[in-house]
Amino acid sequence: MDKPDTMWMKSPYSGGNGNCVELRRHGGMIEVRDSKNPDGPKLRFTDAEIVAFRLGLADGVFDSVIGS
Repeated sequence: MDKPDTMWMKSPYSGGNGNCVELRRHGGMIEVRDSKNPDGPKLRFTDAEIVAFRLGLADGVFDSVIGS
């Protein structure tokens, strides 16, 4: 069963400098946009892609990219 569409959400950890991304569920996908450009392009991911990304973060797959 598909989850209902949601409003755009920003992380509570976002600072006040405007460098934020926002996410929402829309049309069965997770959409990501730049909060400074809400009418600009959006990235769309499946639930499985988001889960794989989160697991990759937890496993340190991206440490060399994000400088951890």
